[in-house]
Amino acid sequence: MPRKGTTASFEAFERATGRWGPITLAAGLVLATSVPLYLLAVTDVDVSFSQILHGYLAVLAVYGAFYIVEPLSYYPILGPAGMYQAFLIGNLSNKLIPAVVVAQDAIGAKPGTKRGSFTATAAISGAAFVHAISMIVFVAIFGTWLLSVIPESITEVTQLYVLAAIMGGVTVQLASSLKNPRATIAALVVAAIVIFGLTPLFPVLASFDVAIAVFATIAVTWFTRKKTETGANDTPTRGPDERI
Repeated sequence: MPRKGTTASFEAFERATGRWGPITLAAGLVLATSVPLYLLAVTDVDVSFSQILHGYLAVLAVYGAFYIVEPLSYYPILGPAGMYQAFLIGNLSNKLIPAVVVAQDAIGAKPGTKRGSFTATAAISGAAFVHAISMIVFVAIFGTWLLSVIPESITEVTQLYVLAAIMGGVTVQLASSLKNPRATIAALVVAAIVIFGLTPLFPVLASFDVAIAVFATIAVTWFTRKKTETGANDTPTRGPDERI
């Protein structure tokens, strides 16, 4: 059982998250849109509202599904505070999620628990700090020089395989740490069916393949679960992973 003091601390942490999270996201939205809005207001840029609307709708048609899928997919891993951090920082799938998964696995913190939520917050902070330092050193200071000395063939290989290698390793580690073979097999089978079967037959669904795979996996996992896992008479238990 968690101690009373740690429970109170976590509740205070959740209240602070609920208060400051929306404020920081709103501030980030204002900062991100202030420059283009300023240029649109004070310069002679010939851009009409209809053009902006058409551009937005074009982006929405391609990425709109991710507005729903990503929060549903990442929340169990990141927790409330981690969600605010991650969506403010960006680069979730290729930087923050791998950092969180590795950190949670390293200390045995299960996603969806208090300990996992705190671990995600710390991991995201560390990943953002390292990323900022690396950007300053390897992009701002030595970026041009590095591009001039790295062979083009190495750059092409990096662009093709590095991200896939990172995501493959993270997927295996996440499946190993969750220890839920049913959900893992369901996710792999559903993803294979969607990618190699559904989208080739119906190319119009290619933009929504991730959303289809996520919701289909949720449905398959739910309907194939053991009834005792979420029975009406089950009493929630607190394991060691609930300690803060």
